[in-house]
Amino acid sequence: MAVYTRLAKSEDLPAIMKIIAQAKELLKQDGSPQWQDGQPNAEMFTEDIRLKRAYVLVVDEQVAGVATLMTTPEPSYQEIQGAWNNAVAPYATIHRIAISAIYRGRNLAAIFISTLLSRGYELGLRNFRIDTHALNKRMQSVIRKAGYSYRGIIYVNPTKDGARYAYELNLE
Repeated sequence: MAVYTRLAKSEDLPAIMKIIAQAKELLKQDGSPQWQDGQPNAEMFTEDIRLKRAYVLVVDEQVAGVATLMTTPEPSYQEIQGAWNNAVAPYATIHRIAISAIYRGRNLAAIFISTLLSRGYELGLRNFRIDTHALNKRMQSVIRKAGYSYRGIIYVNPTKDGARYAYELNLE
């Protein structure tokens, strides 16, 4: 089984959106309000592709996952109920990560996060952040297994459902 990560291309958008629809349905089944408001959407991924920050996980030449690796400051991380371990160094943020329903249960999210960390490292970054909803237990497990530490709560919007658990990983 050949597995690798590459920058997403415009022609990947239909596969990306199918994966996002599957992820939205799984979150809904799990009782999480995350991703139930129409986002992420095709416009967001089109912009991510244009800015060369959208990546796909490819398994046997099929798009099996999608994620965004942002290397600019995340506005919603400015205020945190808690504290970042390293609040001054530049960081990368993994957003909008999802694995196709066909490939779930194969530890591919961990592989994908590892390759995104390697990409960030190549870009000179040593600090990484990620967030997820309190009810998204699956993602919390993946995040912890990837070596991230819980740092507090951030808000992606000012509502109760806008609260997110924030995590950080600091590399040498």
